[in-house]
Amino acid sequence: QVQLVESGGGLVQPGGSLRLACEASGLSFDYHALGWFRQAPGKEREGVSCSGRGNSRKYYADSVKGRFTISRDNAKKMVYLEMNNLKHEDTDVYYCAANQATSVLLKNWARGRVWDYWGQGNQVTVSS
Repeated sequence: QVQLVESGGGLVQPGGSLRLACEASGLSFDYHALGWFRQAPGKEREGVSCSGRGNSRKYYADSVKGRFTISRDNAKKMVYLEMNNLKHEDTDVYYCAANQATSVLLKNWARGRVWDYWGQGNQVTVSS
């Protein structure tokens, strides 16, 4: 059974930093792409970032480029999202996602429907 367990959310002031972590189990981690999404109440889930099988292929939403960094540790089966210079509009529930790293998935990584496995969600609040 695949499980994705997130941690690291919380409250931070504008301009601050947070690091989200997601631990995976029950899957062949090395062969899976990992993604981060976020969702506000009543809104569609938004793709934030994606990492291909290694740490060389990384993708970001325009809204977070230059501020967020995705990384993965295949040995520990962990994926991280380092978030810097946080803004009020980054406030959301953040979800970790996983699926086999196919070319189709990587082309469409920002679409939630291409991902099979999801974490439980972790609240990030940016407020002064």
